[in-house]
Amino acid sequence: MSRLRTAVVAVLAAALLTPVTPADASPALRLVRDTWRSFTAMTVPSTGLPADHIGGALDPATRARYTSPTNIGSYLWSAVVAEDLGVISRRELVSRVRTTLSSLGRLRRHPASGQFYNWYDPATLSLLHTWPEDGSVVYPFASSVDNAWLAAALMVVRNAVPEVRAQAQELLAPMDFAFYYDPVARGPEVPAGLMRGGFWDAPPPAPQCSLPGNYTGAGPEVYYTCHTYGTFASETRMITYVAISLGQVPAAHYFAPWRTFPDTCDWGWQEQKPAGRFVDYLGVPVFEGSYTYRGLRFVPTWGGDMFEELMPDMFVPEVAWGRDSWARQHSVYVRGQIEHGLSDAKYGHWGFSPSSNPEGGYREYGVDLMGLDTLGYTSDEERTSVDVGFEGCRDPQPLPSSYGDGVVTPHAVVLASAYQPHAAAAELARLRRDFDSYGPGGFYDAVAVRSGTVAKRYLALDQGMIMGALGNLVGGNVLRDAFTPGGPTTRLRPVMAMEEFNLPRRQ
Repeated sequence: MSRLRTAVVAVLAAALLTPVTPADASPALRLVRDTWRSFTAMTVPSTGLPADHIGGALDPATRARYTSPTNIGSYLWSAVVAEDLGVISRRELVSRVRTTLSSLGRLRRHPASGQFYNWYDPATLSLLHTWPEDGSVVYPFASSVDNAWLAAALMVVRNAVPEVRAQAQELLAPMDFAFYYDPVARGPEVPAGLMRGGFWDAPPPAPQCSLPGNYTGAGPEVYYTCHTYGTFASETRMITYVAISLGQVPAAHYFAPWRTFPDTCDWGWQEQKPAGRFVDYLGVPVFEGSYTYRGLRFVPTWGGDMFEELMPDMFVPEVAWGRDSWARQHSVYVRGQIEHGLSDAKYGHWGFSPSSNPEGGYREYGVDLMGLDTLGYTSDEERTSVDVGFEGCRDPQPLPSSYGDGVVTPHAVVLASAYQPHAAAAELARLRRDFDSYGPGGFYDAVAVRSGTVAKRYLALDQGMIMGALGNLVGGNVLRDAFTPGGPTTRLRPVMAMEEFNLPRRQ
């Protein structure tokens, strides 16, 4: 067993802090088994579609009455992990996946692009037009990033489960991500464009902003979001990875989203003034910028959270393929989150990412100074923000004297365990020791660490990140090995190897 995998086993064993029965083949698999249990409870047996979330007691009556392409993808890749690690049999994997794929084939989707819409009823397979929780109107919308996660799951399934390969490929083949690709989003002089956030079939009501158009010319006009995904260190880079891997957009698109925005006052709204310079890759001008936090240099995400940084890494071996970029980035970014939680905000805990709000609902959490957005995602319930200014363009504001009720989520810690295994082991153990944070489906979704309030529910997305990260760590790159054959290796890997982030080789 490699040193990394040995360390990860120690991470999981330390996190459990409970006696292991003889039925457990390994203490390292206890968290995997418990997390998978939440998926079996979330999933409607007749359709094989998971709900968006379920209550902490795993009572089927508490399943959400809606699901999304991301939720479905999370379930599919989690099933692959569960079988690889011996939690379910091969027969059960094939049966579960076949049921889910059959239901996917019955879902209504956008005919011209093959894209799935954002919200369906997991029990009836109906496209939602009314939100089940409050009766509000739902306007069918196709999200580029949600479809990318589902496409990634289908790419995993077609390689990892050959028994259903044809079924998975039949669903994947019509999915055209060029439908979102605006080739002149950065201007006609830049030979690569950006991805739109998504589109509606019909004009959405105010205050939603939309732009009529059709980038491929296939089918009738749609109504695109007014925003494109213009930053790269974000979970939305998965759209880029999938679209390039499938050969649907030019490889140069990899370099079109900004790493940071440039260091002039035209971009003086961003969180801090970056250090960097322009570099040309395949004719695309890339500002290779970086931020600094507590002596660490890194490329910021949009909001400063963990899943933006590390969720795409579950599928694409970013450290191996980006030796001069992501290999310099991930461990340092995780160290920044640790520094914030333990040394700056002094919560005694760390791991900040969008999750359930312990006070109710869902919210984005992050480390403000590690994100591009001026307002940023804050790490506490009180939304304590920091503004260090932008030299020559925006004056700094006084630093906060203290932080409030910090909210941490276990999925952020598990994602980080590949890069800081000992720190992750200690944090998972603290969460288990200090709070009522662990239930029948594994770690509950989030903890407000000063009040001790726990969000006792399980989200398909967050549980899917835990399963995916553990599959790679304990199972030896289960998801990466299933995702990368073919287009990812031949089309995506070469462009990833070209880039050098403006970061030291070692920090």
